[in-house]
Amino acid sequence: MSESARPDETRGIAYAAIAYVLWGAVPLYWRLFDGVSPFEVIVHRIVWCALFVMAIAVWRGRFSQVAAIFRTPRLLATLALTSVLITCNWSVYIYSVATRQLVEASLGYYITPLISIGLGVALFGEHLSRVRLLAVCLAGVAVAVKAASLGHLPLIAAVLALSFGFYGYFRKQAPVDALDGLLVETGIFLPAAAGLLVDWYVIGNASFPSGSIGRDSLLMASGPVTAIPLALFAAGARRIRLSTLGFLQYLAPSLTLLLAVFGFGERFTRLDMVSFGCVWGALVLVALDGRLSRFSARAPTI
Repeated sequence: MSESARPDETRGIAYAAIAYVLWGAVPLYWRLFDGVSPFEVIVHRIVWCALFVMAIAVWRGRFSQVAAIFRTPRLLATLALTSVLITCNWSVYIYSVATRQLVEASLGYYITPLISIGLGVALFGEHLSRVRLLAVCLAGVAVAVKAASLGHLPLIAAVLALSFGFYGYFRKQAPVDALDGLLVETGIFLPAAAGLLVDWYVIGNASFPSGSIGRDSLLMASGPVTAIPLALFAAGARRIRLSTLGFLQYLAPSLTLLLAVFGFGERFTRLDMVSFGCVWGALVLVALDGRLSRFSARAPTI
């Protein structure tokens, strides 16, 4: 790598690492809304995120690019689908925070890269090596063990992994700027979400405005809390290799798991240890498989 490229990669690693640290620590923020229903929190998140990203679009002069998205039916349809997926992901995650089920949520985000591998095989016909097949099987064992400990399918982990895995897949099919895409995704639900806030206010069931400047400010801050890590992630992803980005992505669920167990006092049982051990083993196998493949490609033939 050239000397001029190194500072850019260093900045990229810093941007991506900060994004993942923020995502890992964000349960601390969502826990501030214990008196607000998870559904109302997600409605506020949509409204304030859309308004915040809209203000950023005005500042960046991006409205012509956003308008072009609305004039492209296929692109708009893709972003409508990703809007549903990311809203589903946000909703389940906030629900997991509100109901003290962050350990299961972190399991879901650990499984997400393995879901991406499965999507690559199923949708792109990618070859699955024996090592990666073993990794996917270990992920299946992890889900089965977690299901045994709960007495039912770990729906939070499954929904988070599948919704974010499919979100990543379809988002890659939409060649748009990260914040432009987020504006369209949140803008699609903005009229309905804003209508709900008005309706709750009229009938007297709203948590906003609450009469507390602190609570109202926190709800409004859900916009930048949502958008800023995404912008940092996009800036980092453009500057670093995918392998580096893949390593950094485990910062978020690791921090969330530590926060859940040592910060919020959630139980981490022996079966949880087995389940997470299977997932961590699977991720190690995927990492080793990538390194072995690159080593084999560089090895001289005789």
